[in-house]
Amino acid sequence: MNIEKNSVVSFHYRLSEVGGEELESTHGDEPSLYLHGYQNIMPGLEQAMLSKAEGDIFSATLAPAQAYGERRENAKQRVSLKHLANKPKGKLKPGDIVGLNTAEGVKQATVVKVGLKNVDVDNNHPLAGKSIQFDIEILSVREASGEELEHGHAHGVGGHQH
Repeated sequence: MNIEKNSVVSFHYRLSEVGGEELESTHGDEPSLYLHGYQNIMPGLEQAMLSKAEGDIFSATLAPAQAYGERRENAKQRVSLKHLANKPKGKLKPGDIVGLNTAEGVKQATVVKVGLKNVDVDNNHPLAGKSIQFDIEILSVREASGEELEHGHAHGVGGHQH
């Protein structure tokens, strides 16, 4: 079965900046699972998955616009330390990646400057403005269940659990 709209896809990936070291991998852990056609993964990666099949191994290079977007110079802001989520252990320092609690959920930001009660952050994703490469291995492709289609996401290990 080829990947198309309403397919549930299980896959392993390695993510790297083009020409750089590996940044993230699912190998050695649970595979990722998503419902194709529902914007559950970045658009460029979803497009690269279209028509692939179980057992396919391939690479997809995504330009910034297809991945984490272009860098926005006006994306810096001062935030109260109490609004940070999943911050690193120890004292914060410039370059640390933190989570910001927002109305849309937790968003990643990079610490620029640390104050006593506030922190200045860059709201660009750490990979914004960079071309990235995914090395993909498709493990399985199946039709989505009615419940998955109704919810708009895959269920099960690597997908969304209820």
